Amino acid sequence: MSPKVKQVLVYFTLIKKPFLFTFEPELKNNMKKVLILGSTGSIGINTINVIRNFPGEFEITALTINTKIDLLEPQIHEFNPKAVVVKDEKLGRELERRINGKCEVLVGEQGLIDAAKNLDYDIFVGAMVGFCGLAPTLEAIKRGKIITLANKETLVVAGELVTNLCKKHNAKLLPIDSEHSAIFQCLEGEDKNSVEKIILTASGGPFLNKSKEALANVTVQEALHHPNWEMGNKITIDSASMMNKGLEMIEARWLFGIEKERIDVLVHPQSIIHSMVQYVDGSIKAQLGLPDMKLPIQYALTYPARLANNNPRTDLAKIGSLTFFQPDMEKFECLKLAYNALDAGGTAPCIMNAANEIAVEKFLKGMIKFSNIPKLIYKALEKIENHKAPDVYTIFECDKETREFVLKLS
Repeated sequence: MSPKVKQVLVYFTLIKKPFLFTFEPELKNNMKKVLILGSTGSIGINTINVIRNFPGEFEITALTINTKIDLLEPQIHEFNPKAVVVKDEKLGRELERRINGKCEVLVGEQGLIDAAKNLDYDIFVGAMVGFCGLAPTLEAIKRGKIITLANKETLVVAGELVTNLCKKHNAKLLPIDSEHSAIFQCLEGEDKNSVEKIILTASGGPFLNKSKEALANVTVQEALHHPNWEMGNKITIDSASMMNKGLEMIEARWLFGIEKERIDVLVHPQSIIHSMVQYVDGSIKAQLGLPDMKLPIQYALTYPARLANNNPRTDLAKIGSLTFFQPDMEKFECLKLAYNALDAGGTAPCIMNAANEIAVEKFLKGMIKFSNIPKLIYKALEKIENHKAPDVYTIFECDKETREFVLKLS
């Protein structure tokens, strides 16, 4: 007899005699199936670290990346996903040769979309940086999946469209960004009508204490030296320019349905309070923790449960003091541009985001100065037409047009 088969002894009261029968119980796998969009980036790697801490809770069924096949290959051997996607088609074919049929390999931007559209998963982890994360995220939403989102550009460029689509398809949208996770946690159990404002905290990045004039001469290495967080290059540069906080402000507008007048940004150099919510009675709720992305990632993956872990704990006595400052909007022009783009509405946030992505790329390659990043964004917002109430097609066309325009600027 198979070990899966259980014998059940049933006593029938009337005949006072046992009757023996067997049945094959239905075996259920309660593990949550996870697709990680961007598994070799900072968020993706931290997501994998969280999943390792909870064996039996999660099964990784798909992994996607842009180019880092040397990092993806050991992930394949460890987690045995059903499929992987490599955005760079040439590198995808190289990986396919290396793994010799261990799993299906999809390639290109269409591969990212097909994975989100067709593969088997319960949780979609949007960890890929940039506009390229939008299309696959939309496909996951249409399937009514749990969307755990670190790709802030998705809500920046298409916030209204994405949130409406989530309602239509009953997709759950959970934040992974530490700031938005903090707000989400502070809102739990509260009446949203009692919210007076939300307060996004910002570290201030590596240039908090530099003058605006000094920003013209900072190096790429200096900009990548973040005082608190270990992140990918693009996000680290955005943090240095405070564009990252501008993107988060727009993201919060759509994620929590709160107009920008009730979204404040506060510089908090220690990065211990990840964000706060102020209520109409004057109370402020804050979520605290060490600057470690594993905590918000775990909260999103296991929500609404809180599972015990062995992560380092926050020692407030050791930290000693927490300080706060108003951001200098004249020095950090990117933050001001983000507020202006949200005010303008339509495709203005899409233009701003696309221009910023190209400008950051130019800075990382040494083609422009750090102080030129906001100048290129301003030129794009001035020259590219702002389409009100855009559909998906218009958003993609606007992104393309903006990139082509900014690539020609210096």
